[in-house]
Amino acid sequence: MIRSMLYATDLGLYSPYVLQHALALARTFEAELYVIHVVEPMGPFAESVLQSYLGEDALKSLHSEGISNVIDGIEQRVLDGFREELGEGHKDLALIRTVRVVQGDPSNVILDQAQKLAVDLVVVGSHSHGARGETPIGRTAARVLQLSEVPVYMVPMLHNRAVD
Repeated sequence: MIRSMLYATDLGLYSPYVLQHALALARTFEAELYVIHVVEPMGPFAESVLQSYLGEDALKSLHSEGISNVIDGIEQRVLDGFREELGEGHKDLALIRTVRVVQGDPSNVILDQAQKLAVDLVVVGSHSHGARGETPIGRTAARVLQLSEVPVYMVPMLHNRAVD
């Protein structure tokens, strides 16, 4: 029985397509849908550039308050995007329990959230928005498939389909 699901989105080009799968499953099973988007931490290069242009206090403030404000803004944009995609009063919006944006390694955060929320199913796309078709499956999707303690529903990206 599937009572709750976690949809991990990269907010890329194919996200609306994967969202449609997640919503269809949530509707079918009358399940709650949790949505997560993971923001990877700044790399050492970006950190050093900021450090060279900002003072120590400004950099600390950026880390403590700025990241939080950015994450809150992304969460709101995700919700607004869903409303735009589905239509403001669409009944499927009620299936979405929460939208969270979390900073960290995508596969680790997805697996951690799946466990914390005790979901019955994880929904992911096969590749991130920047991936090309050279690999059959993206790094994050592969790790989630390998390490998840619950079933994973993986949606193949459209560009991977052969054209006849």
